[in-house]
Amino acid sequence: MNETLTTQLKYLRLQGLLTHWDDYLNLAAQKNFSQAHLLTYIVEEEYRLKQQNARQLRRQRARVPQVWALETYPFERQPKLNKKALLALYDSLSFVPAHQNIVWLGIPGCGKTGLATSFLLHALDQGYSGRYVLFADLVGELYQSVADHSQAQVLKSYLAWDCLLID
Repeated sequence: MNETLTTQLKYLRLQGLLTHWDDYLNLAAQKNFSQAHLLTYIVEEEYRLKQQNARQLRRQRARVPQVWALETYPFERQPKLNKKALLALYDSLSFVPAHQNIVWLGIPGCGKTGLATSFLLHALDQGYSGRYVLFADLVGELYQSVADHSQAQVLKSYLAWDCLLID
């Protein structure tokens, strides 16, 4: 690859193509890809890499302290929990575009944080923005913003998230 092409790929932020240039050419030669097939393959790989990077960035910005997956939730310990309704809500994420709240109630240790975190992570993976914040930290930040008259900015920053998890 020549220096001009390297510069152009960096400018276009096509890092996957820049990194895997020779691999793509070798793959095309081995599998006898047509030009159209090779270009389609490269664009699909770039798209996949950009999607993966965006997903990781959303997860970092959300500041989730511990990753929980709904697949590992012990539903057998919570027999009163309607698993079917919960999974339907999880799969559809209909509460996010509808701007609806979900409130998890229960005794300590019953899995509220795990459920809420898994919902937040699923929303992040589906392209929504989100944030995890402890209630005490939120109250402290809001209280401090009143003192320095920045409460409008603080509220605006929290209202900007598609999915806000207050634990």
